[in-house]
Amino acid sequence: MSHILAVRDVTKTFGDVRAVDGISFSVRQGTITGLLGRNGAGKTTTLRMITGIFMPDSGSIEWLGSANGTSFRDQIGYLPEERGLYKQMKVVEQLLFLAEIKGKRPASVRPAIDRWLERFELTDKRDAKVEELSKGNQQKVQLIGTLLHDPELIILDEPQSGLDPVNMVLVRNLLRDLRAEGRTILLSTHMMGEAERMADEIVLIHRGRVVLEGDIDQVRASFGKNTVHVEYEGDGTFLRDLPQVRRAAVVNNAAELSLDDGADPQKILEVCMGRLRIRKFELAAPSLEEIFIEKVGTETLPEAVR
Repeated sequence: MSHILAVRDVTKTFGDVRAVDGISFSVRQGTITGLLGRNGAGKTTTLRMITGIFMPDSGSIEWLGSANGTSFRDQIGYLPEERGLYKQMKVVEQLLFLAEIKGKRPASVRPAIDRWLERFELTDKRDAKVEELSKGNQQKVQLIGTLLHDPELIILDEPQSGLDPVNMVLVRNLLRDLRAEGRTILLSTHMMGEAERMADEIVLIHRGRVVLEGDIDQVRASFGKNTVHVEYEGDGTFLRDLPQVRRAAVVNNAAELSLDDGADPQKILEVCMGRLRIRKFELAAPSLEEIFIEKVGTETLPEAVR
């Protein structure tokens, strides 16, 4: 599978702040690549350089996809984190306008608009003004605008932020469908769990640098099987204080336990069975959230997930 984009040793400084500090990665055709990191890690600045909003101070961004006689940035569909729709426009007018910016004639995109509106369950909103839509539906309109000109590379910056759970699933399934159709997606998110569900490859950045990258399954496997996932009935707060447990994420009736090297999971299970009703006890590779903490520490994590 060939690469479609290569970012090579790119830097960007604003005043005294080096937002991007020598980032390199590539995106393979037909995959979902997750650009992961906490807010402020440099993800959005990197995307803005790829899309041409910013120029890098140094380094290069190379388009390896097809030329088609157009600039490579016309072959990118970009959904920015800060959404920008014209509130007074009707939905169809807005989509025609976004397509025209990318050089598409109205007649050529009307059938595609109808298909996308139906797919997103927005057909009955086609003549509504953008401001009359819910935030989730406005987000879906902008996502349709990103896809209308049939881009070779789809770049999405936090596409699920602000969505309710139903629409999160809808977007997640859409991205999987697009990949199944052979599209290439670069997905920027701070939601490690979402990336884990969707991405084929990950690029983990922290303070403007790549700290980890590769095939998601290989990355997780490389951190070993020293993680226990437990689902149970009862009060599991004591799991944080067990010997041989280096770190525990306990949420509701589930826990992810990172064990010390050489720890015996059997002993953990015995203690759990004495105090909880166990529904699931699984030795597994760690989640991306745990891998992230392992790589960069907890200083950037919100209190709730420590």
